[in-house]
Amino acid sequence: MGYDVGKQSFVSGDYRLKFELGRCLLHERLVDCGMTIDDLAQTLLYKSERLSDYIENKRIMPLKAAISIADTLGCTASDLYELIPIESTQELT
Repeated sequence: MGYDVGKQSFVSGDYRLKFELGRCLLHERLVDCGMTIDDLAQTLLYKSERLSDYIENKRIMPLKAAISIADTLGCTASDLYELIPIESTQELT
């Protein structure tokens, strides 16, 4: 298995996939947990506007925030975004 900074990747045989972040799934995870943005903001001492920016894809969640949010919501950091597989022959953006 391999790992690249900024992009999650894995090797399966000779075929290598990388994942690009799709849309943020924080709203869906909040609904799953029965929490509001304000509940999460208060729990983590974050500004609700910042969480809204993540949900609206105006900002990408930093890893530290993703880990804290995921831990609070009982999911993994990778559950907070759509992961779009990219073939290794495609150029990464």
